[in-house]
Amino acid sequence: MTKPQTAKAVKPTRKEKSELKDRMKNLLMFLPNMVKLFGRLLTDKRVPTTEKILVVGAIVYVIMPLDFIPDVIPFAGQVDDLYLVALTLLRLLSQTDAKVLSEHWTGGGDIASLADSVANIAPMLLPKRVSRVLSAKVELTPAVKTLTEVVEKKQPLVVEIPQVEKGEKAKIASS
Repeated sequence: MTKPQTAKAVKPTRKEKSELKDRMKNLLMFLPNMVKLFGRLLTDKRVPTTEKILVVGAIVYVIMPLDFIPDVIPFAGQVDDLYLVALTLLRLLSQTDAKVLSEHWTGGGDIASLADSVANIAPMLLPKRVSRVLSAKVELTPAVKTLTEVVEKKQPLVVEIPQVEKGEKAKIASS
């Protein structure tokens, strides 16, 4: 009996990675326009409050010099910022009318396709842990009764929803 082989993510070759880096360098030029877009969306009444909170979080992440990959590290320090901005934009596109974003967009090209390109390329250029943390799905924990439990670190505020990658078997916790 042979073991079934699990499909692993195909790692790009050096040439492909170099091409991805060049493409990402071009996409990084849109980061200032994306942050301006976020600022404009904060004042738009058509954007839900929840989404505005995420936009503020993304702006703070971009402005902070010390984050998952500090901005003092050339290229990678900016790629993680752009990746989070792109993920926030994709969420905005799914929760808000696309016309709202395109009305406020002053950069060149289509904002949806730019965000999608960044979201597809960045994980290949970032360390696996960083891209997993930035793209993880989380939910509020139901057990948190008061904010003081969170502050005193007795209870987490959010928990990560485990995602099964293609080709990986789901891990089953034993009781």
